[in-house]
Amino acid sequence: MNKTKLSTKVITLYPELFPGPLSASVTGRALKKRIWELELIDLRQYGRGIHKQVDCKPISGGPGMILRPDVLDEAISRAHGSISCNNSLVVCMSPKGSPLTQDVAKNLLQYNKLIIVCGRFEGIDQRVIEKHKMKEISIGDYILTGGELGAMVLLDTVVRLLPGTLGNAESILKESFTDGLLEAPQFTKPINWNGAKVPEILRSGDHKKISEWKSKISKEITKINRPDLFIKYIEKKKKMVKRKES
Repeated sequence: MNKTKLSTKVITLYPELFPGPLSASVTGRALKKRIWELELIDLRQYGRGIHKQVDCKPISGGPGMILRPDVLDEAISRAHGSISCNNSLVVCMSPKGSPLTQDVAKNLLQYNKLIIVCGRFEGIDQRVIEKHKMKEISIGDYILTGGELGAMVLLDTVVRLLPGTLGNAESILKESFTDGLLEAPQFTKPINWNGAKVPEILRSGDHKKISEWKSKISKEITKINRPDLFIKYIEKKKKMVKRKES
């Protein structure tokens, strides 16, 4: 059995939602092999009063409820445990956080422990965010009912990058976003399917020409589907050229 490489602790009001899809496929197998571990912390256990209240109305007024800082602070302290880990990070799933990208996922690999807070209601008291130096992460420009789905997306993105999770480690090197571009189309057998054939260049066996074709198509797809990424790609290339010339 492998030594656990990544410890993840998820603070949530709905622990029954986990591991959910993370128990299947490569992430599920990695969980069984202890490439990563998952501990769920029920925020309700730290609630106040007979009703275990975890939220209160915003001080400034307005609709909705805010997660209390004292309640969440106790849950985070429980997640940290009695043995401190200097190489840990508290992450908060939030629509006002930084976008989750492949580079963000790779950067999270530097930590031995990730504590993920699943927000609910109108948000979290800012004071507890600042105390624990939370890294706020968003999975998109839309609002979900809670952070649980976002936490699963984040964990799936990170776990699949851990050594030993994927059967073929080289597949990570050839995915979309690896070089800043979207991946070129993929094909398999049958060669002729309902009259639609696999491009002849991909059947040529000429690896150089295949690579050039994929690169060309990748740029075209990125320019059409994600012009924002294409602009960043072009800017990066220009900077590389300037560095070489200087």
